Amino acid sequence: MSVAHTAVTPQVSGTEPVGPCGEDDCGIRDVLDRIGDKWTVLVIVELAKGVRRYRELQRAIPGISQRMLTVTTRRLCRDGLVERTVYPTIPPQVEYRLTDVGRSLATTISGLADWSRDHKDTMAAARQRWDAEHPGEAGH
Repeated sequence: MSVAHTAVTPQVSGTEPVGPCGEDDCGIRDVLDRIGDKWTVLVIVELAKGVRRYRELQRAIPGISQRMLTVTTRRLCRDGLVERTVYPTIPPQVEYRLTDVGRSLATTISGLADWSRDHKDTMAAARQRWDAEHPGEAGH
């Protein structure tokens, strides 16, 4: 006999569902708004290594298009995580660096990456057990 586990979101009568912290969303939506796509995280990880020119960023992040790099760096600048410096050369030279807030986020992302590496084998074994016990469900 198998036991099914389900998550229950508590609700207060007449209001929206309460988040996992007992509040609206405990700020998690803000985090996902800022780093919810793979390009943002990869740009932050690369900039955590130091100041980068636009082309250096583009070369260091395989698969990112010029458009996506531009959109991503603009969002990071807008959110105060990255500082953009333009030098008056021909053609203009542009450099990006993390702000103090961006560096603190990079530290957190690094912690998540460490956690992922530390638990990679355990999670792979759990997936294998799941797949064996639930053929055809593909992680649902």
